[in-house]
Amino acid sequence: MKKYSVIIGSGNYIPTVVVKNEDFLKNDFYDSSGVKFDIPNEEIIGKFEKITGIKERRHVTDDLVTSQISTFAAEDALNSSGVDKETLDYIIVAHNFGDVHKGTTIPDFVPSIAARVKRNLSIENPFTVAFDIPFGCPGWVQGSILADYFIKSGDAKRVMVIGSDTLSRISDPYDRDSMIYADGAGAVIFEAVDSDEPVGILSHMTRSDTLNHAKLMWMAESFNKDYKEKDLFIKMNGHRLYDYALTNVPPLVKATIEKAGLTLKDINKVFIHQANEKMDVEMLKRLFKLYGEQQVDFGVMPMTISWLGNSSVATVPTIYDLVVKGKMEGHKFSKGDNAVFVSVGAGMNINTFAYREV
Repeated sequence: MKKYSVIIGSGNYIPTVVVKNEDFLKNDFYDSSGVKFDIPNEEIIGKFEKITGIKERRHVTDDLVTSQISTFAAEDALNSSGVDKETLDYIIVAHNFGDVHKGTTIPDFVPSIAARVKRNLSIENPFTVAFDIPFGCPGWVQGSILADYFIKSGDAKRVMVIGSDTLSRISDPYDRDSMIYADGAGAVIFEAVDSDEPVGILSHMTRSDTLNHAKLMWMAESFNKDYKEKDLFIKMNGHRLYDYALTNVPPLVKATIEKAGLTLKDINKVFIHQANEKMDVEMLKRLFKLYGEQQVDFGVMPMTISWLGNSSVATVPTIYDLVVKGKMEGHKFSKGDNAVFVSVGAGMNINTFAYREV
């Protein structure tokens, strides 16, 4: 028998504030040089929707921060698993900016967000180790890979991995890219299982391309040069990021599938980070092409970007939770099904793991 990491519970928190594309019609948008666009917002928003597929996104209410919505997702995962919270060996929280309160862009992550979640859950066990991973959008996937290492080493039996962010608090209202960002939280609990047959996490891979790609996402002042505050906002080079993802994500996914001893035909679901619908569709096409397949089965890739936007580290665990709980029409993930979990983002980082449902 071998030891495997399997998901025994999952949860999410989808914020209640719905922000539609038309809510940006009154915004003043500037380019990176500080020049205001002289084309109508209707045209800017129409082009944005066509490329990204985003029609609306979710933002947290003014009273909530990342540690609180992380706790909501954690409670949901604990309820679905039925396990005692005191039996968790690790709580790993992937995020980018910690608790950012309404009216400021200042990150607050001391103590760690994971420590705050543990406190919010009223966990007394001193050996439930809580720590954070700031790894860009791929943070939750990387946290899951760490959980797998802890479990397979024998160091842990149960690990909770949370992905949570409030990107709306650090997006520049004068940057049209601000329409991409959303808030949310997703969580899963991994448990050690001894099995003769491969189950749970079957393989994983990560690459980190910092030499030439670290500055595809960065923090900078507002594009509006008249903006008086010295706040820093999230920025990205969308075109280069798009090219980087299309070039590097499909081969890594293929390598992960093969490392698990599987083929593309074995994969029932692709749970992929969603920042741009056009990009995800093209990455799936390229993955199929790597296997010599011209006919692409888009049914393997559940999509939430049209109504949830890009919720960063929360995206992948949220999609998984919605699918396994039967909350995404036309999608299911049942015992024996195989999936590949995929994310790409700031770093630039890409990571994947192949998984078999139990």
